Amino acid sequence: MVATAATAAFFPGTQVALESGVKTVRSKFGATVSSNKVSESIKLRSSSSRNVQVVGNAQVPTKVNGAVVGVMDGVDKDDDELMSSSPSKTFINQLPDWSMLLAAMTTIFLAAEKQWMMLDWKPKRPDYLIDAFGLGRIMEGGFFRQTFSIRSYEIGADKTASIEAMMNHLQETALNHVKTAGIMSDGFGTTQAMCKKKLIWVVSKMQVLMDRYPVWGDLVQVDTWVCAAGKHGMRRDWVFSDSHTGETLMRATSVWVMMSQETRRLAKMPDDVRAEIERHFVDREPIIDDDKRKLPKLNKETADCILAGLTPKWSDLDVNQHVNNVKYVGWMLESVPLSILENNELAAMTLEYRRECGRDSVLESMTSVLGNISDSVECQHLLCLDNGEEIVKGRTMWTPKLAKKTGTVDQLEGQSH
Repeated sequence: MVATAATAAFFPGTQVALESGVKTVRSKFGATVSSNKVSESIKLRSSSSRNVQVVGNAQVPTKVNGAVVGVMDGVDKDDDELMSSSPSKTFINQLPDWSMLLAAMTTIFLAAEKQWMMLDWKPKRPDYLIDAFGLGRIMEGGFFRQTFSIRSYEIGADKTASIEAMMNHLQETALNHVKTAGIMSDGFGTTQAMCKKKLIWVVSKMQVLMDRYPVWGDLVQVDTWVCAAGKHGMRRDWVFSDSHTGETLMRATSVWVMMSQETRRLAKMPDDVRAEIERHFVDREPIIDDDKRKLPKLNKETADCILAGLTPKWSDLDVNQHVNNVKYVGWMLESVPLSILENNELAAMTLEYRRECGRDSVLESMTSVLGNISDSVECQHLLCLDNGEEIVKGRTMWTPKLAKKTGTVDQLEGQSH
């Protein structure tokens, strides 16, 4: 094909076709030049003269550029006359056609250069070559690993990733773990046996420790794994770390139980469901020691700040038709005094989920500031319905934004024992 294109570029008045070993030359007028016969009366017009000249008894060479050619069909000449009219071989006739070879090489070079330019768009930074939206993979040891980049829309007023964004990644990696393990059905993280029995997962308790908030463009590596939690529950742990330095960014642990999708009540874990998931359990200690301190009851009389009239929007509902647990965190922190938000950052959080809320619910968010503990501020939280029914109870610890972080999280973890 390359040779054909190159020939057409140098001989616009002809077209060479190779088929079944017969070489032909087709003129612009449709006349066919065959290797079997020779025309003695037609001379192709040149591009400059723009006319046709007829010359009698013209001799046509048997080779053009090294290829054997003949003359037009329909000319009556016998083989003897053809042989006698052939010119003798000369040194010039035997030279190769370097122009065709050069044209072919140029065509190949330009095609290769075009392909290289199409592939040369990739950035030079190796971290951008990682697929941030990949589903991750299950590593040796049974834990799941996924890497993602912090996006601009996940950054808050402090120019760091918000706590809601980090908790969304907790949920995302958990779902991708179930999907990669091959046990996810058509539900939201449910297995096939759970789907048949119309069971869904709900979080019962969650603890989070923040070592450092990532910023826009940071490449974060998440490791997560599951293990048994009692007879009818499951524990899931996460470790967030900087993909380049290995520095720990966040640790989280949670306990999950099952709820009937029809009755909206907690349910026991069936044996067939346990058989599906227990082969993926990893025998590890919790990444965070359980905070067994009882959360005190909070009401309108003991709360320092109250934010009432919170109503879920349609976008706040997940596929299980209730408000997503990450949204609860955002509502809970809405009642934190502005002075704490401006001068401190969330360092630790313990959440206890009591019940779900739906689209028609009206909620209240309450916060009580307990005071300074080792240069940190501790707060108690309650998110409840307007009739007083508890949805989420929580405890948060806040540290100064400009304070050095050396040993701070370890101190907060020690206070939870």
